[in-house]
Amino acid sequence: MSGAGGQLPSVLCLLGACRSPSHLAQLQAHVLKTRFDADAVVAGKLILIAAVTLDGTLPHALRLFSSLPAPARDDPFIHNALIRGHAESDHPACAVAAYSSMRRAGVPPDSFTFAFSLKGAANARSSAAGRQLHAQSALHGLDSHLYVATTLVSLYAECGHGDAALRVFDGMPQRNVVAWNAAITACLRCGDVPAAEALFLRMPARNSTSWNLLLVGHIRSGELPPAARIFHQMPEKDPVSWSTMIAGHAGNGDFEEAFLFFRESLRARCRPNEVTLTAVLSACAHAGALAFARSLHGRLDKTGLRHLVAVGNALLDAYAKCGELEMARRVFYRWMEKRTVVSWTAMVAGLAMHGRGKEAVRVFREMEEQGTRPDGVAFVTLLYACSHGGLVEKGYHFFCMMEERYGVEPSVEHYGCMVDMYARAGRLEEAYQFALRMPARPNAVVWRTVLGACSIRGDVTMAERVERRLAELEPGDAGDHVLLSNTYATAGRWEDAAVVRTTMSRRRIRKPPGWSAIEVGPAVYRFVAGEGQSGEADGMLAEIMSRLAAEGYVPEVARALRDVEEEEKQLAVARHSEKLAVAFGLARACPGAVIRVVKNLRVCTDCHTMMKLISKAYRREIVLRDRSRFHTFVEGSCSCGDFW
Repeated sequence: MSGAGGQLPSVLCLLGACRSPSHLAQLQAHVLKTRFDADAVVAGKLILIAAVTLDGTLPHALRLFSSLPAPARDDPFIHNALIRGHAESDHPACAVAAYSSMRRAGVPPDSFTFAFSLKGAANARSSAAGRQLHAQSALHGLDSHLYVATTLVSLYAECGHGDAALRVFDGMPQRNVVAWNAAITACLRCGDVPAAEALFLRMPARNSTSWNLLLVGHIRSGELPPAARIFHQMPEKDPVSWSTMIAGHAGNGDFEEAFLFFRESLRARCRPNEVTLTAVLSACAHAGALAFARSLHGRLDKTGLRHLVAVGNALLDAYAKCGELEMARRVFYRWMEKRTVVSWTAMVAGLAMHGRGKEAVRVFREMEEQGTRPDGVAFVTLLYACSHGGLVEKGYHFFCMMEERYGVEPSVEHYGCMVDMYARAGRLEEAYQFALRMPARPNAVVWRTVLGACSIRGDVTMAERVERRLAELEPGDAGDHVLLSNTYATAGRWEDAAVVRTTMSRRRIRKPPGWSAIEVGPAVYRFVAGEGQSGEADGMLAEIMSRLAAEGYVPEVARALRDVEEEEKQLAVARHSEKLAVAFGLARACPGAVIRVVKNLRVCTDCHTMMKLISKAYRREIVLRDRSRFHTFVEGSCSCGDFW
C-alpha cells in the first residue's frame, strides 16, 4: 500500500487538470486501474468534477455516487458536492432533495451543506424550502455562520422577502463585504434604492461589486443623475461600471449621454466588452445614429470582435434601424462568422421595417433550408413582415404553419400580428372577429391595433366598439383617447372629438409628445412637436412651406384634432416634429446627403405627403423611421407605396 499511497498525489494532480467529459472518463478508468476508486478523497474529487466543474456531467456524478461503497458514501464532502451541483444546475430545487437524502442517510451536515442547499432554494425561488432550511441550520447552530447567514440573506432577497433578509443581516455577529452586498441586493430587489444607499454609506469597506450594485439600482429605477454621481465617485471604474452607464442611458432613451459615456470609456483606455458594444449599438439603432454605428463597425474590424454573435446581431440591427438595409445585408451575409436564430430573426425584422415583405419571407425560407429552427420570436417577426407588406393570405398560412410544422403554440403576440395584418389591410371586421377568437382574452395592445386602423379610415362605428373594450382594460390610457379623437376628427365629427379632448383634460390624461431626432455631424438633435426650435429649423421650414405652397401643396388638416379656423389647423400640422427635423437637416447637412430622421410616433398623412414633395422639390433622399416602419422618399415617391 505504500506504493499506492505514493501514487495518490499524482492521481489528485491529474484530477485537478481535468477539463472535459472525455478526459474525466479517462481519469476514471485510471482510478479504477490503480484501485483508488474506494478512496474517499479521490471519489470526492471525481464527483466534485462531474457535479460542479464540468457542464452536463451531473448525471455521471450521481452514477459515480451510487457505485461507491457504503463507507465512502458517508462523507459530507461528497454529499455537499452533489448538493452544490444540483443548486447550480437547471433544476436547483433538486439541491433540497439531495439535502434530504443526506439527512436520511444519517450524514451530519456542515456549514457548506446549508450554504449550498440554501443556494438551491434561492435559485428555485422557493421561500418555503428556504425557511425549512433556515430552521434546520438553526437547530445545528449554523444559522449565524458567516457563509450560511450570507446565503440566507441572498435567499430571502431572491424570494422577494426583503424584511426577512435584513433581519438575518442585522442578526449576524460577523459581516464581510459579501454579506453587506447581499443586504444591499435585498433592498434593491424590493425596489428600495434609498435603503440600499443607506447601507452602502454604512459599509466599513467596499469593493467594486458594492459600487456596481448601487449604480445598477439607480439605473433600473431610471434615476440617471444619482447614477452618474455614484459613477464619478467610484475610486476605480471597471468595464462593468462603464457598461452599466452606457447600457443604462441607452435603455432609458438618453442616447446622446450613452454615446458620451462610450467615448469617455475609450479615452479612459477601457476596452469595450460584449455588453458595452451591444448597448451602444442598441443606442445607435434607437437614435438613428448611422455615423456612430459605422465608426463602431470599423472598431470591431480592427479589434477582431466580429466573432461575438451578440455584437454582430446588434450591428445588423443598428444598420437596419438606421435605414442602411444594404449594409445590414452585408453584415449578415459577409461579415458575421456565425448566424443563430436571433441573427436570422434580426435580418427578417430589418426587411420587415423597410416594407420588404416578400424578401423577408425569402430570408425566412432560407433560414429553414439552412437547418435553423424558427422559434416564437422568429414567427412574430415574420408575421410582422407580412403585415407591413400587405401579405395577408401568406401571413395566415405562416400562422397556421407555426404549430403544425414546428410545434410553436401561438401566443398573444402572434394573434396580435394577425389582427394588425387584417386591420392594416382595411379588413376591420375580420380583425375584430379574429381578436374575439383568441384563446386568451385579447389585451389592450391587440384592441389598440384595431383602434389605430379605425382612426386612419375614420370608421367611427368600429372605433366605438373597440374603445368600449379598451375602457375595461386600461381606462386611463392617453393613446386610446387620442386615437378615438383622431377617428372623430377624420370623420369630421368635431363635437365628438372635442368631448374626448375635454375628458382627457378633466382626467389629466396627457398624450406623450411627438419627437423626432436627426444625426448631423457628431451630434444627434431632437425636435418636439409644437415647441420652439432652433432658428435654422424654423427659418428653413418657412422656406419649405412657401416653396411647396407655390407648387400647389395644401396641408391636410382633417386630423388636426380641433374644430378651429383652417389657418390654425395648418399651423398646428406644419410644426410636427419630423417636418422640423427634416428642415434642420436641409439647413445643416452637406448638399446631396441623405436626410435620416427617427420619430417616436406614427407619421401622419400630411407629413407623409410633404416628405414626398420635399424629396422631389429639393432632390434629396429622405429616410424616415416612425414607430412602426421605414419610409424612404425619393423623387416624390415613398418606399411604402402609401401603405403603412
